[in-house]
Amino acid sequence: MKTTHIIRKLVEKALYTKQLTPDIENGINCELTRLGYISDVDYEALELLMSEMDAGRIRLTPSSSFY
Repeated sequence: MKTTHIIRKLVEKALYTKQLTPDIENGINCELTRLGYISDVDYEALELLMSEMDAGRIRLTPSSSFY
């Protein structure tokens, strides 16, 4: 099975920009749905993202469609 690194790349983008945008969140959700499972490495990346959000270092950006 060929492993893609889409989830990790999206997490890296969120960590780099210090914000979780709707596009990044949707990309992660779509990839999880497509794969049907989560690898240990992707799980660790998502765990890091959530801990950074809990610590306030990553900001959740709302959808711009509400403005």
